[in-house]
Amino acid sequence: MEQIYIDTAKILKAISDPKRLRIVDMLSCGELCACKILEAFHITQPTLSHDMRVLSEAGIVNDRREGKNIFYSLNRERLTEFENTLHGITTLKANCICHSGERCK
Repeated sequence: MEQIYIDTAKILKAISDPKRLRIVDMLSCGELCACKILEAFHITQPTLSHDMRVLSEAGIVNDRREGKNIFYSLNRERLTEFENTLHGITTLKANCICHSGERCK
């Protein structure tokens, strides 16, 4: 399978969870401390850590440590790549996979 589909699916899987999608929405306003994100949900710190790890591993969230606090922000460059890839996948084009002769019969 082409790497582009694997990478795109990883992001889609990461944001398919409503809580993680809300976290992405929250981070669209700018960097936030984990403690501020945690205040918005009725979850434990380990649960938040898991969700943030999923988002980080998908490449759409950056983190930085400052003392005891961890701050999260969106990886805007990666999200722009994702948006462009998704647009390319869903747009009719001359070299579209549907023109490859591998169509369903």
